[in-house]
Amino acid sequence: MANRSDIITIDNLDARLPPWDPVGPSHLFALVDMGSNGIRFSISDLAPSQARLLRCIYRERAAISLFDALGSSCSSDSDTSDGLGHQPLSFPPETIVQVSQTVARFRRIADSYDVPLAHFSVLATEAMRRASNAAVMLDAIRAAAGVGVHVLAPEVETLFGAVMGSRSTLVDISRGGLFLDLGGGSVQMTWVDTRLPAYEVAAATAGESMPFGAARLIKVLEGSSAKVRTMETTKLRTSMRAAFSKICDKFPALSHSIETMKASRVEAEGHRQGIDVYLCGGGFRGYGCMLMHNDPIQPYPIPSVGTYTVSGEYFKQVDRMRRFNAEHDGKIYGMSSRRRQQFPAIAEVVEALIDTVPWIRTVTFCAGSNRDGALYMKLPKHIRESNPLEVLAGINPSDMPVAQAILQTLFNAVPVDVDLSKTPTIFSLGLGLLFARQIWVHQGEDDGANASYALHEAVTRDPSAPGLTHLARAVLGLTVCARWGANLGAIDAQLYRNLRGLLEGVDSDAGFWADYLGAVSGIIVDVLPAWPRSEDIVPHILKFEAALDETKKGRDRINLTVRVSPQAVQGLDTESLLGRLVKLLKRNKTSEKRVKVRIEEMSH
Repeated sequence: MANRSDIITIDNLDARLPPWDPVGPSHLFALVDMGSNGIRFSISDLAPSQARLLRCIYRERAAISLFDALGSSCSSDSDTSDGLGHQPLSFPPETIVQVSQTVARFRRIADSYDVPLAHFSVLATEAMRRASNAAVMLDAIRAAAGVGVHVLAPEVETLFGAVMGSRSTLVDISRGGLFLDLGGGSVQMTWVDTRLPAYEVAAATAGESMPFGAARLIKVLEGSSAKVRTMETTKLRTSMRAAFSKICDKFPALSHSIETMKASRVEAEGHRQGIDVYLCGGGFRGYGCMLMHNDPIQPYPIPSVGTYTVSGEYFKQVDRMRRFNAEHDGKIYGMSSRRRQQFPAIAEVVEALIDTVPWIRTVTFCAGSNRDGALYMKLPKHIRESNPLEVLAGINPSDMPVAQAILQTLFNAVPVDVDLSKTPTIFSLGLGLLFARQIWVHQGEDDGANASYALHEAVTRDPSAPGLTHLARAVLGLTVCARWGANLGAIDAQLYRNLRGLLEGVDSDAGFWADYLGAVSGIIVDVLPAWPRSEDIVPHILKFEAALDETKKGRDRINLTVRVSPQAVQGLDTESLLGRLVKLLKRNKTSEKRVKVRIEEMSH
C-alpha cells in the first residue's frame, strides 16, 4: 500500500497541491487522474480573468484499468468480502511499466506546453489505495517521469469528485442536493448544502465511500456463483441505505425535508418537492447516456451528457434501460463497449440508490471529475462561488452598466404581476449578460442565417463551460433565435422543435417567454442599432410598459406599449417593427397567451 506520506487528506490538502497565484508567471496546471477505470490527463488555463471557467486546453485518456490489473490474477468465484479472491491485490509488473511510461509521456506533453514542473500533479484513487505493491508503482512513476503521486484519501476523493468536481459545473444549488460519484472501484455519497459555512469540507467529511464501483461489481456479477452475486447485491443495498442514513443524521435540513415529505405523503416526482440528485463519474454518466439515447425528445438535441437533467420518474426506468442495453446492437452515443459491458453493474448501483432515497425530484448528470474538483479547490472562495455565466459573457467592467440598462429595459416588457422566477428564462437562469452581448452580433448577416446560427451555437459553444446546462442552452438558443425572427429552413426546424420540446417539458410557458423576450429584444436593436455608448442613452431613447389582462376568451394577454424618442422613430418603419413581434408570436401557437402591442413617441 501507499506510504502515509503520499496520501492527501483534508488536513494536509493545501500543503500538498500546487497553489494558484493570480499574479504568478504561469497559470497553466497539468493533472493526471489515475482512476480505477482509466487514466486521464489534462492541461488547464486558470488565467485570473477566466479562472472560474477551468478552461481545459488539452486532454487525453489512456485506457488503462488499474482495477482490472489488480484483479487479473485473482479468482472471483469465492465468498470473500472484496469479490476478487483471497490473493493479495497487486499490480502486475507489465502494468507498472505501462503506467509509468504513460505518465512520463504526459510529463513530456506538459513540458511542450510550458507547464511548470511545480504545476504538474498526479492523483490516484481507490486502486492505488488497495494495491499491496502501490509503493513499487509510485517509485516507478517517480523514476520514469520525475514526479511524485498523491494518493487521495477517501474523503478527499469525495471532495474532488462527488462534491467540488460536480459543483464546479453548476451555477446554483441553493436547494441542496445529494451528490454521488461512481468510479471503477467505489461509489461515494454525500449531501451538499451551500448555505453552510465551509460546506465543501462538511460534505467531504460526511461522505460515505462504498466499495461497489462499476469495474469491481461487474467482476462479481459476471464471474461469481449465484450465491455470491446475491450476497454482493444485498451488501450493496445495505451499504447504500446505511450511508444515506448516516448522511441524514449529519445534515438536519435533509432529515427534516424527508420527514416533511413523509408527513404530507406527497409523491414528489414531477412536482417541486423532493430531493435533487447530482451524479458524476463514468459509471453514472454511462447511465445518463442510456437515458439520453431513449429520451422522449428524439433525436436529443444536445450531445454531451454533462448537465443532462431528468425527472425522478424517468430516472427510475432501470429495467427498460437494462433491456435496451442487452438487446440493442447499435452504437449508443457517449458509451464505449467497456461501459456497455459494465452496464449491468451500473444498473445495480442505480437500483440501490432508488431503493434508498425517497422522493427523487430530479437527477442531473455532471461532467465534473477529480480534475475539475482539484482545480476548483485551488481558487479562492469568492471566485469559486461566482457565476461562471457572467465570466463567459466576457463583458468589460466599463460596459457592465450598459448591459444592466439593456436588461432592465427588456425586463420592463414583462408585466409586474408576472413572476418569472420559477420559469426558465434568460433572467431566471442567469443568462442575461450572455444574451445582451449576443443580440447585436452578426448585424450584417441575413436574419434567417442568424436564427439558424443561434440554435447551433447554443448547442455546440463552449462544450465544457460551467453553468451552460442543457436547459440553459435551450433557453439561450431559442431566445436569440426569436430575436432574429425564428424564420428557419427545413434543416433547422427539427433542431428548433426539439430544443423547444426540451424547454416546454420543464415548463409549458417557457417557450412563449423565449419567443416574447427574443422578439422584444429585436425591437431594442431596431431602435438602438449599435451597443449604446452609455447606460443613460437607453432609457432616453426606448422604454417598455407592460400590463396583463384577459381576452374575451379568458386567455392571458400582455398589453405592451413601446415608447420611443422622436429622433429614434424618424425613418423607422413602425409597422414592420411591431409586426415582426406579432408575427412570431402568432406563428408559435403552443401558448395560450396573447400579445397586443402599440408604439408611442416619448414626450420630453
